[in-house]
Amino acid sequence: MHVFKDLSQIPEQATGNVIVIGNFDGVHRGHVALLERARQKADALGCGLGILTFEPHPKSLFRSGTQPFRITPFALKQERLSLCEIDHLFALDFNWDLASLSADEFIQNILKAHLQPKHIIVGDDFRFGQMRKGTPQSLIDAGLSVDVITKIANEQNQIFSSSLIREALRHGDITAANEALGWEWEMRGIIVKGDQRGRELGYPTANVPLEDTLHPAYGIYATRVQIMEDGLDSPWLMAATNIGIRPMFELKVGQVEAHILDFDRDIYGCTLRVRPVEKIRGEAKFDSLEALIAQMEKDCRKARAILDSASTT
Repeated sequence: MHVFKDLSQIPEQATGNVIVIGNFDGVHRGHVALLERARQKADALGCGLGILTFEPHPKSLFRSGTQPFRITPFALKQERLSLCEIDHLFALDFNWDLASLSADEFIQNILKAHLQPKHIIVGDDFRFGQMRKGTPQSLIDAGLSVDVITKIANEQNQIFSSSLIREALRHGDITAANEALGWEWEMRGIIVKGDQRGRELGYPTANVPLEDTLHPAYGIYATRVQIMEDGLDSPWLMAATNIGIRPMFELKVGQVEAHILDFDRDIYGCTLRVRPVEKIRGEAKFDSLEALIAQMEKDCRKARAILDSASTT
């Protein structure tokens, strides 16, 4: 999959594709089904398949200061899309200049002048251009070949939706989120040095700021973690992980703090992948450090039991 972030750098051989336009946050089962249809269309037309998306997510520009909401920050989104037989990914910088384009300017200056799509596929709720005045009909009226797709549902007629996945994660329902995604949701980040509080208590943690990744329900989770520098084939390790602000010590910004079981190694500066499996409990404030330590021991035992059971099913 070739990735282009600048319209001026798109070579002629990367134009003339079937183009699917959307944000694709989560790259969930509905997105995958849509891209499978698009692949079939591209093969029938004898051309490539491309995705036109926008980074950062438009909501980040229009509603700056809102709580993080990305299911898949760009690096993870790009990785998931690369598994979908995409030839070209056009990830345009969504800034105020782009947001200020009228619907007609978007069609003329981006679609026709640069991408020159052979065919376009959009959802029926697709809106574009200044004040979101552009609709799928606007594309058709401009003489473009367009397929308009309605929402895709599962066997139980439940609509696949990034919004519903966000809701499941915010409630700590990892099973429901993963079912809709079709893959195991994860968070990633650079391991930073914290206040060493966990080490002092006998439970050292690998700390990763959440940054622009959606914050799932705060609490203690049984998780699997992987150190990316060890390679994608390296083992996934068991961890009891706090996601949140640690009420006992009141962090100002939510973060992931993974106590990796049966592990003793300096991994500061490494990139950690964290896959929540099940929420064990919510965050809590304890009357004493002794009570906290006792609870942490219970959490580790519970996490181990959950992860042992998950590995045998």
